[in-house]
Amino acid sequence: MRKTWLIGTVMALVLGLGMAQQSNLKACFIYVGPIGDVGWTYAHDEARRAAEKAIPGLTTQYVESVKPADTLATVDRLVAGGCNVIFTTSFDFMDPTLEAAKKYPEVIFAHASGFKRAPNMLTYMADFYQIYYLNGLMAGALTKSGKVGYVAAFPIPELKRHISAFALGVRAVNPRATVNVKWINAWYDPVKAREAAEALMAEGNDILAFTEDTATVIQTAARRRVPSFSHYNSMYKYAPDYVVSGQLVDWSVIYIDILKKVQNGTYTPRNLQNVDYWWLAREKAVMLGAQVGMPINPKFEAALKQASMTVNGKKVSVYDRVMELYKDIQSANPKWDPFTGPIRDRNGILRVPAGRKMTVKELNEMQWVAPGVVGPVPDEPK
Repeated sequence: MRKTWLIGTVMALVLGLGMAQQSNLKACFIYVGPIGDVGWTYAHDEARRAAEKAIPGLTTQYVESVKPADTLATVDRLVAGGCNVIFTTSFDFMDPTLEAAKKYPEVIFAHASGFKRAPNMLTYMADFYQIYYLNGLMAGALTKSGKVGYVAAFPIPELKRHISAFALGVRAVNPRATVNVKWINAWYDPVKAREAAEALMAEGNDILAFTEDTATVIQTAARRRVPSFSHYNSMYKYAPDYVVSGQLVDWSVIYIDILKKVQNGTYTPRNLQNVDYWWLAREKAVMLGAQVGMPINPKFEAALKQASMTVNGKKVSVYDRVMELYKDIQSANPKWDPFTGPIRDRNGILRVPAGRKMTVKELNEMQWVAPGVVGPVPDEPK
């Protein structure tokens, strides 16, 4: 009895020591762009600072504008500096992060937007695909030319599902409209973003959307009085008369949840193989809006209320449809999803059978694009 008590006491002390060690975390962040980009990296850094304020004992560090080829060397420096949790915040960092996780099995890694995991490496994403559909509805209602332009970074699954969801929304309102894509092969390149936006407008696209980490497309479109959509962060202030709505993110809800679970011992370097955050509007990780608290710019409300679409055989205003679906995806048990079949790709191949919804795995590995998307799409299956 005495021996059993002694063993139990020793184990409790050991576990207690382990928990105490976890109470002082150093979380480090590897960014693909500069923290002042107004887009993706800025949003992650805002969340980093929010997590540091919210979690006692947490210290953080970041490295900005890291090239994918330099990921492992950056990890080496961070580990040497005492980082015990490392967030790598770009799809391009996926394979180097997995390599780093194998090299440092006692360090916890978390990779944004990817799908490869390890015992000490989880994945996470605050995804916009539902929000993109809603913005597509608005774009389809507002275009007069039937041509909507899209400035796109890289042809990875994330962008293919976002562009496809956007196109599905555009065509739900305007069945003959097209979403015309120009790839710039850069996350942060204001010059290329401006050139692509100008080219799209010259080709007759009278609404613009984009995935690039600055407000360049917003500003370029506004100079031609072309409506556009915020991306990642509130961009309303850059063009208050022309930003219709947008997709906004709050990474802090994910970072705080992960780091608290590391701190309390729920997450360890041994049990992350199947941990994948796929947080949407329901989890308050993403929002619809020209800016926070403004789902739709009031300047466009009248036009969207006047525009109509057919839903289940009935005419409804586009404004009402957007707000109805937005309310649904924020609920505890959403009933609607834009990737519910039947859905064929732009080559006519059935990708989602009737009545079935795409899985997270399918969304993460998506290579095909929806009807209405115009322009070359690398790695598109035929």
